[in-house]
Amino acid sequence: MIKIYGMPTCPYCDYIHEQVRGREDEFEYINIGGNIRNLSAFMRLRDTSPVFDRLKAAGDVGIPAFVFEDGRVSVDPADAGLIEYGSPDACSIEDHRSGRKGC
Repeated sequence: MIKIYGMPTCPYCDYIHEQVRGREDEFEYINIGGNIRNLSAFMRLRDTSPVFDRLKAAGDVGIPAFVFEDGRVSVDPADAGLIEYGSPDACSIEDHRSGRKGC
């Protein structure tokens, strides 16, 4: 199972969350704004993984973040087989919510 750290106020996270709804056997979406334990877990990951170094240097939070079963960490949705918001293959969040075919 792939853990995804994100929060609903992040459009990039919302886009990923829409792609994994109903796929709870493959993905665990963890809302870091939902409670302090989730935020703490993400902060520990962010503080210790070099994957986040360039993002922290740029002032980015680093979500959505993906943690794979083998412990590997990524901030690239493609690594989890998902489509990144704003990429050429992406639909809008509104497309997803309205059930547009192919999104």
